[in-house]
Amino acid sequence: MYEEKVILKNEIGLHARPASIFIREAVKHSCDINLVRDGRNYNAKSIMSVLSMSANKGDEIIIRAQGEGEEVAVKDLVDLVENRLNKY
Repeated sequence: MYEEKVILKNEIGLHARPASIFIREAVKHSCDINLVRDGRNYNAKSIMSVLSMSANKGDEIIIRAQGEGEEVAVKDLVDLVENRLNKY
């Protein structure tokens, strides 16, 4: 298992379009990926699960992966959150 913490920087957090972009990136990886917010786990490959997090700008989330390519998956998703979702 590999995990990293990240702070959501984009204006609307992981809602609507940013959530769909995040999920499209997550499903590219074969490992299991979860998001953790306030001690609760959410499936990072499920739009309903990610939207139910209600994650907003400034929230800290943990991106956690387990399985083949777990470290690459987490680092890729951290990069997405920190650098590529800023325009949404």
